[in-house]
Amino acid sequence: MENMENKEEKRLRISRPIIVEGRYDREKLLSFVDGTVITTEGFAIFNSRERMALIRRLAADGGVIVLTDSDGAGAVIRSHITSSLPKGSVTQLYIPRVPGKERRKKTPSRAGTLGVEGIERDTLYRLLLPFADGGPARERGEAVKKSDMYACGLSGTDGAEARRDRVAAALGLPPGMTPNAFLAAVNVLLSRDEFLKLAEQEKEETE
Repeated sequence: MENMENKEEKRLRISRPIIVEGRYDREKLLSFVDGTVITTEGFAIFNSRERMALIRRLAADGGVIVLTDSDGAGAVIRSHITSSLPKGSVTQLYIPRVPGKERRKKTPSRAGTLGVEGIERDTLYRLLLPFADGGPARERGEAVKKSDMYACGLSGTDGAEARRDRVAAALGLPPGMTPNAFLAAVNVLLSRDEFLKLAEQEKEETE
């Protein structure tokens, strides 16, 4: 396959969210994928009710792709996500076990193999190619900002938490999310216009 570094037309548009372990894995995929890539932040996923709720919500909309490292830790994280989601909603992808270490690391991983971030880009491209969409990627436009949340009464004001919980419920997200976690989830699920419309509906229903 030709080198993809300067082939913008070869970017893959993938509608199903992809779950990876860390931010460097995410950056690697986003160098050639147009789509949603969610990180587990390693083992933090085990204690993040909010992150798992977001993954469940995304899985309910058409399934997710799980692409963790091919080591013991990756297997444990993969198993946790898979067991937490409905049967049939997870597509399992596996990178090859390649000995080595990532350039940014001083020492190899415990398994002595490369993670997603260290695997050759062409290998990842071929792995994800069957899941590419034929149509254009969704244009989300401008992201929702903290100032939007404040203007909508969803943060920084009396009753903000209760209003945030009502909007979260409409999106299939759990109550009690922090403003930052809520904002991150909203920017995955909605465009800014969709968010503002939903926030306005919540306001009208409670007045």
